[in-house]
Amino acid sequence: MRRFAVGLAFCAALLVGACGGSGGSSGANDADADGGGSRTIDGVVVEAGAELAGANLVGADLSGAYLVGINLAGADLTGANLSGADLSGANFLDANLYQANLSGANLNIAYLHRADLVDANMSGADLTGADLSGTFLLNTNLRDANLTGADLSRSNRTTADFTGATMPDGTKYP
Repeated sequence: MRRFAVGLAFCAALLVGACGGSGGSSGANDADADGGGSRTIDGVVVEAGAELAGANLVGADLSGAYLVGINLAGADLTGANLSGADLSGANFLDANLYQANLSGANLNIAYLHRADLVDANMSGADLTGADLSGTFLLNTNLRDANLTGADLSRSNRTTADFTGATMPDGTKYP
């Protein structure tokens, strides 16, 4: 029933977006008038709980957006700006986040299994309880990130920068 309700809300949001929304703006990356997290990017409505598996969001500006529980499995977010976004509980399974900016983002209990985070900026991000198993963290900036309780098993992190980060066991990286 919940999935149906989310799907219905997503369809309604698409309809409103296709009709120009409340302000009638036609920009490629407009925020809702209430300042909420919903954005329209190239005709795709991006909002909390949205089902956007496989979406092409290359270079999208989703900074500061409220996107709790969004499904971005397999999505291409190359070079996207997600700084300061609330992505708690988001699904990034097999997503491409190459060179994405996730600095200061809330990724509590996010599912990032097998995500490509090469050259991504995750400095100051909150990854408490996140699943980062099997991720590619080459040259990833994780300075001052909170990884308490995160799963880093099978991840390739040989060149990741963890300076000042709180590691999964709660210790501070030097």
